[in-house]
This record gives sequence, C-alpha cells and structure tokens, in this order.
Amino acid sequence: MDEPDSDWHFADMQPSFPTSSDPIPAWSLYGESRAFPDVLHIEQFTDRASGLDWRIAPHRHLHLHQFFLIQSGVAQITMDGKRVETTLPALLNVPPGVVHDFTMEAGTQGWVLTVPVQTLPDLLGPALSRDTALGWPGTLQAGDEFTNLFQQIEDEHRQSCPAREILLKALATALACLVLRGLGQTRADAAGTDPRFAQFQTLLARHLRDRWSLPDYARAVGLSARHLSRICRAMTGQPASAVIDAALMREACRLLVYTRTPVAQIGYALGFDDPSYFSRTFRRVMGRSPASYRAGYDQD
Repeated sequence: MDEPDSDWHFADMQPSFPTSSDPIPAWSLYGESRAFPDVLHIEQFTDRASGLDWRIAPHRHLHLHQFFLIQSGVAQITMDGKRVETTLPALLNVPPGVVHDFTMEAGTQGWVLTVPVQTLPDLLGPALSRDTALGWPGTLQAGDEFTNLFQQIEDEHRQSCPAREILLKALATALACLVLRGLGQTRADAAGTDPRFAQFQTLLARHLRDRWSLPDYARAVGLSARHLSRICRAMTGQPASAVIDAALMREACRLLVYTRTPVAQIGYALGFDDPSYFSRTFRRVMGRSPASYRAGYDQD
C-alpha cells in the first residue's frame, strides 16, 4: 500500500509519492504532471485488470475523475476506507482525491472511463463538483442507458473521424449529467427535504481541516447553532457537533489506514493544536486510540 507497484490503465502509470501534507498514494495516468494526451480514456476491465491479477491496490488520482460500470462478475470495492455494496450492473462515481481499490473475480465485465477535470470543467471543476453529487463518491444501479453510453464512448474513442473530441466530450457530458441526477436524487433521499442540511454537509467537506466551530457552520448556513443541531438530529439522529466530530474522525481513519504519517502529524493536519487532545477526541468518538486503530489494520 505504501509502495504501489501496479497500475490500472497505462504502462507508464507511476505512483506520485506522498509528501507530509498529502500522504495518501496518488497514482498518475500518463503522468498527470503533464498534459493528458487525449480528451478522455476508456477501456474494459479485461484489457488491463487481467494482467494485474485482478487486484488494484489503494490509490487516488488528483486531477482525474473516473466512472466505473460493472456489468457482471464479482468485485470487492472500497472507497475512502468503506466497503461499497453494489447490485450489478452498477455505476461507480470516483471523484479526484478519493482513495479506492478493487479486487475482482477473473472475467468480471465492465468499463472504466477516465476524464481529466479540464475536459468537463462545467461539471467536474473543483469549485463546481464539490457542491454537487459528482463531487462525492457514490454508486447507482445502472440501466441500459449507461451501458449504451459507455459503448458509444468506447466506439468513438477508437475512431479518428472529424469532430471526434467534440463528440467524446458530448457523450461524456451526457454520462456525467445522468450520474449527477441519479446520485443527486440518492443524496436528496438520504438527506430528506431540508436543503440546509445539504448546505451544512457541503461546508463541512470544504472547511473540515480549517477546524470551523459549530457556530462558524451555523453562521454560514444562516442559522443559530441550536437550530442547526435540531436539523442534524432530524436528519441523522445526532447533534451538529457529533456530525462534525464524525467527519473529522473519518478523515483521521483514512490517514491512519492508508498512510504511515505519525499520529501527532495527523492531528495537526486536521487542525488540532494538541496531539493529546486529538488522541482523546479520537478515542471518545471511535472507542479506541489512533495507534490501536492503525494497529488493527496492520494486523489484517
């Protein structure tokens, strides 16, 4: 996990080794430090995964958005440390920065579509996607419309006809819009009908490491802290302070499992001035110390 030695798409995909401020392995496709050589890329699982023993180690891409369509077979999938439960055929939305890994049964059928953020800036640009369902990892049960779009994209990708890039962008736009609508409805169903809770979640994702206080979030939403907590209790059964703590601890868990960053540095990265206070908060929320949590995964 700390030294990924396999790729997913291309022979020159190399791990971009982490710095202390960005420690989760980030893999480059075509070398993301230089221009992506095409408007997008699409391939079937069997094109590459069979040569990797059907196992893709945990990693993330910093500037690429990926859509996976799993048609048949068996796939164990994890996104941001959580096992993804799917009913096939399934569409997976993997935004930039989301840690993901796959273990597939040999012969699993489907596609992976990789879209550089700059290809669809109106949908995938960071300032836009984080405020929509496309900015969140998620899954949808995929109907024929998804299969048809992936097939059209694959067919066009093989061509060298006039207006190829324009058509590929149009097809990718159609796919992203379908995913946006489908995931948006899923999130709306989960969050009820109160848009203020969705606004709070967006702010939480944006300012998590800034260590905003509950009054900060409440002020940004236009509510009192007490009113925001009432909304959170209605949506989740927990007050707003517990929702904030849970989000911080989810990020802490990711860093503990996917990196070797010292516990104290993780606390500092999440805005805690005192490593001891971070450890106490982690134990209170998770029921065990950060070191014990990490050790449990190291022994698996």
